[in-house]
Amino acid sequence: MALARSTVDPDELEAVLAGRHADPHRVLGLHRAGSGWVIRARHPLAERASVVVGGAILPMTPTHPDGLFELEIGEPPTSGYRLEWRFRGGDRQSVGDPYRFAPTLGELDRHLIGEGTHQRLWDVLGARAIEHEGVPGVAFAVWAPNARSVRVVGDWNGWDGRVHPMRNLGGIWELFVPLVQAGARYKFEVVGADGRLVLKADPMARQSEVPPSSASVVAAPNTFAWTDGAWIRARATEPLDGRLSIYEVHLASWRRNPLEDNRSLTYRELADELVDYVAELGFTHVELLPVAEHPFGGSWGYQVSGYYAPTSRFGTPDDFRYLVDALHDRGIGVIVDWVPAHFPRDDFALARFDGTALYEHADPRQGAHPDWGTLVFNFGRNEVRNFLIANALYWVEEFHIDGLRVDAVASMLYLDYSRGPGEWVPNRFGGRENLEAIDFLRDMNRTVLGAHPGVLTIAEESTAWGGVSRPPETGGLGFTHKWNMGWMHDTLEYFTKDPLYRSYEHDKLTFGFIYVWHENFISPLSHDEVVHGKGALLSKMPGDDWQRFANLRSLYGWMWAHPGKQLLFMGAELAQLQEWSESRSLDWHLLERPAHKGVQTLVAALNALQAERPALYQRDFSPEGFRWLDASDRAASILAFNRIGDDDTVVCVANLTPVPREGYRIGLPDAGDWRELLCTDDVRFGGSGTTNPVVLAEETPWQGQPCSAMITLPPLGVCFIGKARSAG
Repeated sequence: MALARSTVDPDELEAVLAGRHADPHRVLGLHRAGSGWVIRARHPLAERASVVVGGAILPMTPTHPDGLFELEIGEPPTSGYRLEWRFRGGDRQSVGDPYRFAPTLGELDRHLIGEGTHQRLWDVLGARAIEHEGVPGVAFAVWAPNARSVRVVGDWNGWDGRVHPMRNLGGIWELFVPLVQAGARYKFEVVGADGRLVLKADPMARQSEVPPSSASVVAAPNTFAWTDGAWIRARATEPLDGRLSIYEVHLASWRRNPLEDNRSLTYRELADELVDYVAELGFTHVELLPVAEHPFGGSWGYQVSGYYAPTSRFGTPDDFRYLVDALHDRGIGVIVDWVPAHFPRDDFALARFDGTALYEHADPRQGAHPDWGTLVFNFGRNEVRNFLIANALYWVEEFHIDGLRVDAVASMLYLDYSRGPGEWVPNRFGGRENLEAIDFLRDMNRTVLGAHPGVLTIAEESTAWGGVSRPPETGGLGFTHKWNMGWMHDTLEYFTKDPLYRSYEHDKLTFGFIYVWHENFISPLSHDEVVHGKGALLSKMPGDDWQRFANLRSLYGWMWAHPGKQLLFMGAELAQLQEWSESRSLDWHLLERPAHKGVQTLVAALNALQAERPALYQRDFSPEGFRWLDASDRAASILAFNRIGDDDTVVCVANLTPVPREGYRIGLPDAGDWRELLCTDDVRFGGSGTTNPVVLAEETPWQGQPCSAMITLPPLGVCFIGKARSAG
């Protein structure tokens, strides 16, 4: 077919055809030409092209052998137009013309992104199924300021990057593609500053393919019908020292379906099974190991490739919303682990996104994480901070998440974390503190908590950094809570010792009370303590089978008695025999054995007691809520203290040797009838049944209290004693 001469400047035409034009809209689409107008369109595989206006089909003239066509018209179509391509073999395709549309991204949006303050980034970047200028389609936009060119490829254009080059709007590449629908798969074909062409998943994708496939998916608009309005309103008024008992869950391995190739449960199946289970055990919250999309299941979600996409392993974003809504309906809050510290090196994801170190630091002394083989975010870059802070808001606003547990905070705070001399770069004052990360964390907490009162932000921070859960205005980081890693290490070290030697380890249980009120602490027995050869919690306990189970029950009793909130990893309530693996289900068959069933019953009973007795949570973060009765009986490994609420007192006594102690006198605040509220040695928990049915306090001062009573301490047991509370 003979070619007509194109009306476009040859240099610009060559740049468009080569895929390196920063604004292909200047050449393609509808343009004024002399006294009339011209429509230019390009498809490299088309043999013929037409413009369809209303019922008219207007043939276009080929003007370049690489698939460029033009049509000169007197007036622009008032109702839009479509393009019809004809390919070799007779195939046809009718499409909208992406190059006739104005940008979907406004100047204000670009300004806010540039200064790092756009709080609803997901509304302007990524892939959005919208109606633009009266036409349905998908608006694509991606931040890649150093890229030479970016093209969007997907199901609708044969994954051919020549079909849909994007325009550069000040570092953000944008294109509206009409008639593309939700569910379409896509990626960005990025020609980076280094000249490499790489297919990249969308950093802002709200849905992805099921791994190991890695394409992004155009998510349907969020029209989910939430039913948790009352829950969200009540959350905003929940006091910080309210009851908080957390069940930590890895969704893929909590329970599997043995009838269907041992597959993981879906979000909607979990909404039936997990919700009922957590409610029966009495936990107030679940904490989900990261549900953001991740390429490698063995990372447990901690190496994220899709920060805005709930993993597709278990269903769609709306399916995940359904799970959250179901949990809220049963009065259970939802915390998700969030990973702003680092990200994986997978070529399709964030690493060197535009051919430069865009999200990460260029210097490996700052940008490479030595422990995990991952890359560290550049917290000094406005757009990177914006990407992460908006992501925190996204989970709260789009999925009604009640809390973010921020992973690996210590690795963010210290420039020399896991690095030797010469392997790190000091800050501007010559110190080891990561000033940009500190500012980021404070800004994140201010933003999220300021916009959503009652939401929790929890730091997994393993050092003695001061003020993690104190306001930024007073020099703190602004988290609502911090994991008490010191408590976890000392407590497990104590309980793994043979009781014969515990008198030498007594300080392991008392030392933490020196600092326990310095932060708003959560006491965690998390997944980290039952992996990588550490074994299950039960396997850490010394002694014969009876002692091992008694020790485990005492550990849980001590945990619920201790000031601070509780977090228990799934399977711990079953007294798992083998350490956790993400590739298999929990060992639910163990509940057929009385000893294991007893541990599960104990966990439920501890939660029920805590809910009944406010003294066990009401002043967790204040020394006014605690008073030692006896911290010095190291020879007998006995500890006793009062937990004090606004109008409630519970006495907690732990005997951590296998020897029962008869005639033990315990100090009490007043005389009269007390009762044993719970004993971990109760036969219903698998214990020996050494309990105290009656506790009668007399006016005999003891342990700094005006009254006291004689009780029997069970072997390897923890007792909770209190007065009956009136129904009112």
